[in-house]
Formats: sequence, structure tokens, C-alpha cells
Amino acid sequence: MSLGPFSQSDALSIGIELELQIVSRHNYDLMPCAPDLLRLLEGRKLPGLVTPEMTESMIELSTGICTGYENALAQLGEIQGALVEAANRLDVGLAGGGTHPFQHWAQQRIFDKPRFLQLSELYGYLSKQFTVFGQHVHLGCPSADEALYTLHCLSRFIPHFIALSASSPYVQGEDTGFHSARLNSVFAFPLSGRAPFVLTWDDFERYFEKMTATGVVKSMKDFYWDIRPKPEYGTIEVRVMDTPLTITKAARIAAYIQTLGRFIQTERPYTPQDDDYLVYTFNRFQACRFGFDGTFVDPATREHRTLREDLVRTLVKLETHAMALKSDTALRELLADVSARGNDAQWIRETFAREKHLPEVVRQQCGRWMESLR
Repeated sequence: MSLGPFSQSDALSIGIELELQIVSRHNYDLMPCAPDLLRLLEGRKLPGLVTPEMTESMIELSTGICTGYENALAQLGEIQGALVEAANRLDVGLAGGGTHPFQHWAQQRIFDKPRFLQLSELYGYLSKQFTVFGQHVHLGCPSADEALYTLHCLSRFIPHFIALSASSPYVQGEDTGFHSARLNSVFAFPLSGRAPFVLTWDDFERYFEKMTATGVVKSMKDFYWDIRPKPEYGTIEVRVMDTPLTITKAARIAAYIQTLGRFIQTERPYTPQDDDYLVYTFNRFQACRFGFDGTFVDPATREHRTLREDLVRTLVKLETHAMALKSDTALRELLADVSARGNDAQWIRETFAREKHLPEVVRQQCGRWMESLR
């Protein structure tokens, strides 16, 4: 099976996908209302799409092609408005967060769609455990080889994206000790982790052909890599983020990825090599477990510093690129998160420490997501 051509896209264009929790407004547990929400949105003209996800207590929104931060935020806001209107009609809540704090996976229903049913048959209980909620960001690349170069350069920053978006400290009523416990569920899948180290599209096509010849994969959708090429869109897709608690945070993280893309594609600051991945899994774990306080090992110099220190250095270094993209305000807000405010996982823990009741935490999460542009 062939991958087909790498499509044309506008360099540095972005697209955002967000998986959302659908919850009862009575007990704030997950509620299988995705089919009803989708029916209410049929025929509604939106700048993007709203589609089902693996289980019926999830929904995914996706923007269209966005030029930058303000455009992405505007599209997210319009889709958010339509979703909130539909949710209010059904008397259900919508929330961000990478995991629902106290739902039990065995109670979830697989959405009645052929691909989801096939995945359920293949992966068994992992499919219902995959009731976790992530943000994906597509970044436009001018060519296939440039996409692979950008992918491997961006891999250095995977811990940044995890720590900035982390919003999944609780699983099935327990504090996991992680900032992002969601990624532990993703890592259980056999085709997760990092993409293979190839730097030309010809080599990538050969790899894909070998994998399809084994019968293990049929399409790029079968790879759950942290970053994967999307040749049909002409993009690479960054997939490690938890769904933030607000659309504003989601747009800021997408702006950060776009700004890093500009830095990488214009300055060519790195020469990717396979040895860069020697510390990849360690850095990824540190971000999931400890957030900004995790240890970061520089892939090039092997220097150790905190993830907070590396994020601050990077955000400051990117200022001129952020100004060129008109995302400097968004990156300054992320810098404030890193320096003082903390991430969404910290907000969830602080809210629980104050309220002592996880349903109340979810109620407040709904309030944050469903209130416009908070």
C-alpha cells in the first residue's frame, strides 16, 4: 500500500483538534450523549467540524485551516458557542481536562462507528480505557522532507508541550502523582511512542511499505506516535497534549508550536540525529510526572536543567518569531504560566484541595470551558 503524495499546504498554517468530556449536570460523571449532541449540530455551518470519538461520552472539535493565534481563537470560539448551545439544550456539561477525575472505564460505551468497533475488537478493554482527552495540533509544511526535518526537530520540545497542557492528575478517583496521567493510557498501545528516524520522504515511504507488508498497519491512522506526518493534509500532527481547560490555553499552545515551527524552518538550528532520542523517553516521563519541575536533559549537550528553565529560555528566545506571527501575547501568557501561575493540573489539584469533592472540581471545569474565551 502506498502513502500517496504529500499534499500542498501553507507553510506554518495550523489546525487544532480538541477532545472534550461530556458530563451529567447532576453528578458530573461522564454521560454518553455524543450521538444526541451530533444530531443537534447537523446542518450547522461551522468553521470546522464536530465528530464522534471512541466512546459516547467524548466529542472532538476541529478547526479549519488557521493562519495564526487570533484566527485559531476565533474559530475555536465559534465552534465552542455552537457546542455550548447544544449542550445546554440537552442539559449536559462540556469540559476540558486530559482525564475525567472519577469515571470508570468499564461503564463507557463504544461509539457505533465501524472503525471504533474494529479498534474495540482489536484492543479489548484498552479501547474503553482510551476515554481520555487530548489536543492535537497540525502544522503546515512546505514539502515532505521539510515535514520530517521539522518533526524530528520538534521532538526535542515534546516535554514542553506535555507540561504546558498537563491537566490529568486524577484517574478513577485517585491522585496519580502525575501532571499528565493521560499519556500512560496512550503509551499502552503497541504503535505509540516516537516516529522512526528517517529524514527523506522516500525513506519514510519505504518504512511504511514494510509496515503495511507485515499486516500490522493499514494507514497512518494506525500509528499513535507523539508526532506523525499527515500527508493528506501536508502537515505534521503533534499529539501529546492533554485537552486544556479553556480554548484560550489551547490556542496559546498551538501558537507556541507554530512559533517553534517558524524558528526551525527559518533558522535551521538543529541537525537531527538518532542519538537525540537517547533521552527522549526520560524527558517525556519527567514532564508527565513532574510538569515544569521535571528534569530536562538537553539532547545535544547532555546538560541537565529543570523543564521550567528550558521553557523560559525557549520562550524568550522565540520573541522575534512570535512578533512576526503576532503570537507574542500568547507566548507571554504561557511564560506567566511557567513562571508563576502553573498548569491546569495544578489548578485541578488546588481546586480539589479547597473543595474536597471531585464532582465539584468537574463542575468548575465545565464552567471554565463553557464560558466564552476565559
